[in-house]
Amino acid sequence: MLSNLRPRAALTAVAIAAATVLASCSTPPPPPPPPVVQAPPAPPPITLSNKVVERASAFRGYMQRTGAITPDFQNGDQIQASLKVAVGYEQKHFLSGAMSYGAVLALQDPTFVASVRAFAADPAQRQQVINQLIADPAYAVGFKGSDTAAARIIDTLGADGLKVYDAGKKVKQAAYDVQRATWSKASVTDRDGRLAYAKTASSTPALADTADVAQLQQASLATVNAPPAPPAPDAGSIDAALAAASAGPRSAPPPYRPLVIRSLAVAALAALGAAGDDNLPTIDAIMAEPSAGSCLNMAKLNLYQCLAVSKPHYEDIFCLGQHIMIDTGACVIKASGAPMPVEPLPPPPPEKPAVKKKPAAKPAAAKKKKA
Repeated sequence: MLSNLRPRAALTAVAIAAATVLASCSTPPPPPPPPVVQAPPAPPPITLSNKVVERASAFRGYMQRTGAITPDFQNGDQIQASLKVAVGYEQKHFLSGAMSYGAVLALQDPTFVASVRAFAADPAQRQQVINQLIADPAYAVGFKGSDTAAARIIDTLGADGLKVYDAGKKVKQAAYDVQRATWSKASVTDRDGRLAYAKTASSTPALADTADVAQLQQASLATVNAPPAPPAPDAGSIDAALAAASAGPRSAPPPYRPLVIRSLAVAALAALGAAGDDNLPTIDAIMAEPSAGSCLNMAKLNLYQCLAVSKPHYEDIFCLGQHIMIDTGACVIKASGAPMPVEPLPPPPPEKPAVKKKPAAKPAAAKKKKA
């Protein structure tokens, strides 16, 4: 009996093994795990050196203070106080401040910033664009949105320069109007001291306002996807021109002045994360622009000559209005590429009354000789 069961058990075991093999053959193997895809490196954030922002704030603060000078002088102390306000900038620092402010304005343009940051994700591409911008700042003009970013710079800096220019014309006119007052004809006290102060203030970089620096720093790091909301009028906005540009930027086609081109280049480097404090020597090299600097230098030289020969108070008013305010405002307008104000033609001189000529006397008839 047992001998008959063993073959059957063996056959049953073989059948079970065969069924297991068949079942394993019919079940597909599990899929392999998906390959690990490494995410591309995140592009560097927008970075603008604190020194650059401080220069922008110093420039903007000077233009606001000088543009607020009024011509209603009542004594010599008011004149000297206004002179100290208006003379307080060093030419190179002032010019780099204008470009720094231009870079902050360009970073407000979402199209320009987005087109530059499209090259920031690939490290090799990013470095190639950085090298191009350093070698030739005009490379920044090729990015989409550079025309509207340039318009922001031109309109804002041009408006600031025009404000100082117009205020200077009013002050200059006051130099003639104030001569009716007796005090305006008195001699200026410590003439040599005020000239020395003007030269010292012209070699000292202006200081920035801490609150203004924070505002400009925030503006330079605005989001790329949407334009910044127009600032409230009572919240210390960047300025009316920037608010208008944020609401609807216009396009300014090239060619651009060097100041605008270099501002765009600094903004592009900031969008690539290459304009931080470590990159400040490179930024300083890009901002070296001699033509606008020579205009400011000439304005200061003319001011020194004017103060050296000025004696009564009303002549100091003329020096303030012409050689600080008008000349400096004109330098900023020209450097930005904004149109200079059209000066009205002087009135024609009055016609002299016609002088009636007396009729010429008839020649006397020759007497006939007697025969």
